[in-house]
Amino acid sequence: MSRGDRFIGVQAAVGLTLLAGALSMVTGIVHMSAPVGRPLVPFVPPVARATAGFTGTLTGFLLLGSALGLRRGLRAAWYSTLCLLVVSAGQGLVQASETSIPLVVMSLLALPAVALNRRRFDRSIDLSATQLAAVLALSGSQVYIAAGAYALREEFNGIETLVDAIYFAIVTSSTVGYGDITPQTAMARLFGVSALVVGTASFAIALGVLLTPAIEARLVKALGKMTQSELDLLDDHILVLGHGDLTESIMQELQDKASFLVVVPDGDLARRLGERDINTLTGDTSDEATLQRAHIEDARAVVAATNDDGTDALAVLTARQLAPDVHIVAAATHRENVDKLRRAGADTVISPASIGGHLLVESALGGRDVDTEAIADRLLDEI
Repeated sequence: MSRGDRFIGVQAAVGLTLLAGALSMVTGIVHMSAPVGRPLVPFVPPVARATAGFTGTLTGFLLLGSALGLRRGLRAAWYSTLCLLVVSAGQGLVQASETSIPLVVMSLLALPAVALNRRRFDRSIDLSATQLAAVLALSGSQVYIAAGAYALREEFNGIETLVDAIYFAIVTSSTVGYGDITPQTAMARLFGVSALVVGTASFAIALGVLLTPAIEARLVKALGKMTQSELDLLDDHILVLGHGDLTESIMQELQDKASFLVVVPDGDLARRLGERDINTLTGDTSDEATLQRAHIEDARAVVAATNDDGTDALAVLTARQLAPDVHIVAAATHRENVDKLRRAGADTVISPASIGGHLLVESALGGRDVDTEAIADRLLDEI
C-alpha cells in the first residue's frame, strides 16, 4: 500500500467527517446569533442565511452520527456522509461569513477522503427483529400523535400547523412537556393521555433496545477485546500473532511507529493487555476466521514470536495462505527450526539465541573496542 493510500485511509475519512460535523455545529450556533463580518450578505437573502444558520447545527449533529456509522463500516453511513458533506459545504457558502470558510474547506477536504474509501464501507445495517420492531413502534407512535394532534388542532391551545403537531408529538413522547400546548376539551385530554402512554412507552423501549449494543460494546472493551467496528477500521497495521518473551519488546518498539493488533488465545491475557490500551483480539493464532477478523489482508506485516516454534509455524502457514503477499517475520526459539519456519511461509526468520550468542562472542574476543550495535545492524541486514 502506498504512502498516499495510507494517508487517505478510512481513519482519515472518519476523522475529517468528525471535524466537519463539529465545525458545522459551531458555525451554525455562531450564525444563529447574527455575527458581523459577512462579505457576501448582499448576495444572499436574509431568510436563506437564517435558515442555513439554524439547519447548520442540525447538519453537524447528523454528520457526527454518520461518522459513528463510518466507524462501523456501514455503507448507509457512507452515502449519508457524502450527502451531508455537500449540504454542509453549501450551508457554509450560504451563511456568507468569514467564520464559515473553515467549514466549507473542511467539508470539501472530507468529501474525497470518504469517496475514495468506498470499498471499506461495505457493511449493511444489521438490525435484529427486536430493534426493527422498536424503530417501527417509535415511528408509528410519532405519526399517530402528530396526525391526531393536527386533526384535533381546534381542540388544543397552541396547535395550528403540522409543525406544531410534530412538535407536540416529540415533546410529549420525550416527557419534556413545556406546557405551551394544552388540551381544551375532554376529547383532546383523552387523546393527550393516549399520546403520553404510547409515546413514552415507545420512546423508552426504543432507547433501551437501540442503546443495548453500545453498552455491550463498552463491556467487551472492558474485557480486553476489540469490537467489530474497531476491527473493521484496521488498515496498514502490524499483526502480532501470539504472546511470548519477545512480545513485550516488540510492542514497545511498535508503540510509536505503527498501529498493531495482538492476537492471543488467552482471555485473561487479552484483558490485561486491553487494560494497557493495547489492541487485542482473543482467538487461535492459526485459525482462519480469527485472522480474517484481524484483517490480515490489509496488514502491513505479520509477526510470530511466541516461545513455541510449532505454534508459530502453524500461525505462519495460515497467514501465508490467507495473505500471499504480506511480509511475515518469525522468531525461532530453537536454531534448528529456522528452516522449518521459512518453509512454512515466513519471509524473514530471526533466531534471537544465535544473534545473542554471536554478539557475546564478538564482544568477548574483541574487548571494549567492538561495536556490538554495529554488528547487530549488520546481522539484521544480512537476514
